[in-house]
Amino acid sequence: MSAIDPQALRRAFGAFMTGVTVVTSRDKDGQPLGFTANSFTSVSLDPPLVLVCLANTSTNWRAFTEGSGFAVNVLSESQKDISNIFARPSDNRFEHVAWHKGPHGAPVLEGVSAWFDCSMHKVVPAGDHAIMIGEVRAFDTGPAPGLGYVRGAYVTPATEAKALDRRTGIMVSALIKQGNSVLLVDHRDGSLTLPEAQVGDDGVTATLNRLLERTGLTTEAGFIYAVYEDTHRGCQHITFLCEAEEGMPRTGAFVPPTNSSLMDLADPAMVAMLARFAEEMQLGSFGVYCGNERSGQVREINMGAL
Repeated sequence: MSAIDPQALRRAFGAFMTGVTVVTSRDKDGQPLGFTANSFTSVSLDPPLVLVCLANTSTNWRAFTEGSGFAVNVLSESQKDISNIFARPSDNRFEHVAWHKGPHGAPVLEGVSAWFDCSMHKVVPAGDHAIMIGEVRAFDTGPAPGLGYVRGAYVTPATEAKALDRRTGIMVSALIKQGNSVLLVDHRDGSLTLPEAQVGDDGVTATLNRLLERTGLTTEAGFIYAVYEDTHRGCQHITFLCEAEEGMPRTGAFVPPTNSSLMDLADPAMVAMLARFAEEMQLGSFGVYCGNERSGQVREINMGAL
């Protein structure tokens, strides 16, 4: 089997780590099994490891935890029905979906945003769940946007951005991560800020793409990290969390989000957001902030199984 490209795998992890997934395997008789989960998380690039969580009460608990491997299928935004099929008890889930055998043997669903076919690395008991850690043996990504799930509702980056495109007075910023540092650039008042721009007639997505292009870095646009009303500037502010490959930016510099570095930012809302990002980066669990520049709620989107 060919070696896994770590840079390609890093981009795949960054784009899909918070999506709704269907985890698949086979029982001892070779019959396909699957369940819906949004607890998919990257663990390591060397070796390439991922984890998913399975409730101890699952009827397929023994088949999955004692199996030779599993596949994580990251659903696309048009596959809400598949998420629902695999989230409910059923004896014939695979009769309703198109799938094929993955390179390592687990079922791979058609039309997904990405899939990762894994061998079983380790099973770790964790309270009322089992943490299944798999080593990625093969993977692929597609162009379809991923499907997300937040507090009982499906969301997608595409539909969020499309809805926001219809609004006026929108400012977009890019929280670009490289390792444990973030990109800060000079603001016109002499302070530091995240790369940001006012949204024009061509919309949110085009504005974000221009911001990323100006950095001169190879950067993957990620999910919406914060949406808040900026009453001081009279606009809606949207921040996207992005991942940059190694390299030097054309402007600004990557700095760790520490208390000393955040003192150079003039915008209190941005200071609070980067302080939250520093904490979440340590935990490896990110959420979406909704509110205004003073207060709001953080909605975690990568914890637990549906």
